[in-house]
Amino acid sequence: MKDNFSNISDQYAKFRPTYPQTIYDFIYPLLSQRESAWDCGTGTGQVALELARDFETVYATDISAQQLEKAPPADNIIYSVQQAEQTHFPTDSFDLITVAQAIHWFDFDKFNQEVQRVGRANSIIALFGYELLNITPEIDHIIKVLYTEIVGPYWDPERRHIEQRYQSIPFPYRELETPDIVNIKLWSIDNVLGYLHTWSAVQHFEKAKGNNPVQLIEQELRQAWGATEMRKVNFPIIFKVGRIK
Repeated sequence: MKDNFSNISDQYAKFRPTYPQTIYDFIYPLLSQRESAWDCGTGTGQVALELARDFETVYATDISAQQLEKAPPADNIIYSVQQAEQTHFPTDSFDLITVAQAIHWFDFDKFNQEVQRVGRANSIIALFGYELLNITPEIDHIIKVLYTEIVGPYWDPERRHIEQRYQSIPFPYRELETPDIVNIKLWSIDNVLGYLHTWSAVQHFEKAKGNNPVQLIEQELRQAWGATEMRKVNFPIIFKVGRIK
């Protein structure tokens, strides 16, 4: 599992989008109980905090201690630094296992073996993430230039799994049909720029070149944004759900 975000934990916590309630509303009726959940690759804890509203205990893990330091505390969330592929959890521990915008960084075979070990009978695994955002055709074109032409060579190879909507990731579970979901946020231009700064390819570009590539499009993006303070920002959701045992 790669760690691309420890050095931008503050930005990640501030600018990465949370997930819509629609996801949880779909998952929860599938569960026989809501005692124990594992949010794997929790980052700064956005999903863990939501799960904590409905589960007795949420175990949230990440390989980045810096990310976990920015995660919101809660009495029923237990954060720990652990690899996704090898944890300290007992066998048959969890009713639900979630992975949000992180599965593409994992060793799939080893992680799936761990899921089979720690998932309880009748438990559920849910993988979700989001594709490239869209706002307006003009704004989308500018962001697409950043994505493909400016930082394109700096994306990790694992990014292809998001572009392929996780269809290239092994999923050895009884897969359930999921609804189409679009995560809609009302953002300012500064929110969008802040989010773009958190892209892993932006970090790689900056490390290699010494300057931040978002600055190359910022003026054009602000002009395209115009005088409108807030705009709808759409994130198409990738959503795979399966029954583990």
